[in-house]
Amino acid sequence: MSAAQEPGRASAPYRALAVTASNRAAAGVYADTGGPLITEALTALGFAVDGPRVVPDGEPVEAALREASAAGYDVVLTTGGTGISPTDRTPEMTRRVLDYEIPGIPEAIRAEGLAKVPTAALSRGTAGVSGRTLIVNLPGSSGGVRDGLAVLGRLLVHAVDQVRGGDHPRGDDTN
Repeated sequence: MSAAQEPGRASAPYRALAVTASNRAAAGVYADTGGPLITEALTALGFAVDGPRVVPDGEPVEAALREASAAGYDVVLTTGGTGISPTDRTPEMTRRVLDYEIPGIPEAIRAEGLAKVPTAALSRGTAGVSGRTLIVNLPGSSGGVRDGLAVLGRLLVHAVDQVRGGDHPRGDDTN
């Protein structure tokens, strides 16, 4: 079986964008660490990846997501801006561009994190579809990104196939 036929690996040329929402990283105060983790993981899943694109939290996140959806990306994964501080606004900006939400994805990501640290419950990340683009918010911490990627590694390719109108694999009795 070739790598392109492995379960959980993209068999088509899916395009993905990594977006880091961080006021301090965008200002050059420190280096983005979450975005590179996302690009590495998406590449390993067989996606053609752009980014990470580093933007301040707030309206620049909304603009980046709208541009990505209009450009036809299959997936956009964000990192940062999902906490409860006054500057954390990524979920609100994401919801502005979504046509519909997929609550099970962020629930699974929080559950993955909660198995390790109680503060994972504070993540307000969301997920959903804008046009034909799946958008998922990951936490800003490297550990939170890794937890999110562990979940997404198990379902992202199937989710993109579904957004594109694909059918469930034969023998799959789950939803």
